Formats: sequence, C-alpha cells, structure tokens
Amino acid sequence: MNLEQYGFREPPFRMTPDVRLFFPSTAHGRAYAHLLYGLSQREGFVVVTGEVGSGKTTLIERLCAEFAAKDHAMARVMTTQVDPVELLRLVAIAFGVPAGGGKAELLEGIIAALRRGVAERGRRHVLIVDEAQALPVASLEELRMLSNVTEGARALLQVLLLGQPQLRHTLARPDLDQLRQRVLAAYHLAALTREETHLYVRHRMTSVGWTGYPAWEDAALDLVHEHSGGIPRRINRLCARVLVAGALEHAAVLTAELVSVTADELSQDLGAICAEAPPPESQEDRTTTLRTLTERLGQLERTLGNREPPPRRLRKLWAPFAILGGRP
Repeated sequence: MNLEQYGFREPPFRMTPDVRLFFPSTAHGRAYAHLLYGLSQREGFVVVTGEVGSGKTTLIERLCAEFAAKDHAMARVMTTQVDPVELLRLVAIAFGVPAGGGKAELLEGIIAALRRGVAERGRRHVLIVDEAQALPVASLEELRMLSNVTEGARALLQVLLLGQPQLRHTLARPDLDQLRQRVLAAYHLAALTREETHLYVRHRMTSVGWTGYPAWEDAALDLVHEHSGGIPRRINRLCARVLVAGALEHAAVLTAELVSVTADELSQDLGAICAEAPPPESQEDRTTTLRTLTERLGQLERTLGNREPPPRRLRKLWAPFAILGGRP
C-alpha cells in the first residue's frame, strides 16, 4: 500500500504487537488492571487468557515497557509442550543463567541469580510465560515450586501465565489445586464490542497520521466487526486489506461494499490454503485402518498355519498394533 496516498507515517494495521498503538478497550483496561494488581502483591501467579489474536501480547509489551524502568527484571518464555527440565532450561536462559546440566544444577543457578538480583540491585523478578496452555501439568507444577522460593519473608519470583482459553480448563484440574491457591488475579480477555471496533480502527489510523482521509462508512465498520468477531488481530488483517483495495481504487470513502468484497476475497484466500492441507485422519479412519491390518495379518497367520512360527520381522511389525489392542 502507498502510505503517502493516505498520509500515514507507517502501516496502521500491522499484525505484530505494537505498544504504541495500544487501544484501551473496556476488556483490555480491566485485564491491565488485573496485571497491575497482581504485580503489586509481589508474589504468586497472575493469569490472563484470551482467544488467539485478542491482544494478550500487546498487554504484556505495555507492561514490560512500564515496569522495565522500575527495578523489575522481566523475563519472557514462549512455551510449547516442554517437560519440567526443559522449561527450567528456558527460564534459566531468560534470566541469563547458564542452562547446562540437569534439574538440580538448573534450579541452583536460577535461585542464585534471583537472590543475587535482590541483594545487589533490589530487583523484583517477574517471569512471563506465553502460550501457557501448552504446558504439561508437571511443568506447571515446576513453576509453582519455583514461585515458592523465598528470601526471608519475600518471594523471589512472580509468574504471569498467558494463554488461550484451554489454560483455564487446565488450571481447573483437581491435581492443580495448590497452584490455583496461588493465583492472585485472573482475567479472560473478551473480544471488542461493535462500538469499540469502530473506535479501535479509528484509533489505529489516527496514531499513524490519519486526518479523516479516507473516511469510513459506519456500515463498513459494522461489517469489519461482523467479519472479525471483534478480535484485534482479525480486525488488523481485514482492515489492512481494505486499505490496500481502497488505495488501488483511489477511494476517498471506505464503503460497506468494499469491506464485504475484501472479506470474501480474504476468506477465499484462507480457504484455498486450508483446502491444500490434507484432512486430519479421524478416529473412525484410524479404527478402520487398524481393523484392515488386523484382518490381513490374521489371514497371513492362517496361511502359515502350523508350518512354522511367524517370522521375527513379522512379530516386530505387529508389536505396535498389539499394544493398541489388536490380536497377539
């Protein structure tokens, strides 16, 4: 898109989080208040959940920008399904601690670094764990144990857990009751309302130099909300494409028709990508495949009869299916 055509200093709808363009919706303002409250307690866990693209990372970017200058050591970990030892390794790296050795060495190094930071600089340590819904229960328990480490009556570490809605279901497990007791604040980040979507789009554009050109029809912004569901990242994706289409047509007004056509094109583009991916195998398909293999192997065994035991290679091939409940 030609930025000069519409007078923008930079693209208003980038997909990457940008704290400069933070929009304080009702939900985002409350989520941020929960984060501030949690940090003020100087211990325990704070949990923020939300759909993909709902703005969790932007909240954290703002938090880090505000607290980095307040004697806070903010370490961030992006998790996948890592076991407890590998999680500790990631935490060590985030705090600048050597990440070699086993669990004992990792814990010793992390705790020593936390105590050193408090003793030498009076720093508070905050660990931010993103995509926490992917963590196994054992890894979450490891974080709980790490948050229990104290120096006198002072906790050495606070933990912020960010994740998709599945994280709330995980934390509700009976075997995570001790961790739940240490959650001081929890908030689920809801989507923007229709009115907030209007304000969000205008806020993003004004932040990069928009003075009203191109104008938006109210009906066009209503459609942006309808097609995006009020999720900020989806809004950004759609509005960026609408601006490209508007620039190509030298449009002074972004209309509902333009948004509708652009949303359909975007849907078709994404649909084509999904169509190229092979469909996941269903449980029924796996059951049918296993049954077919079982029948074929059974026929082979009957053919061999009592002439000789099944070859060793055949036994090795059959072993995985026997574990799944097939015939021995």
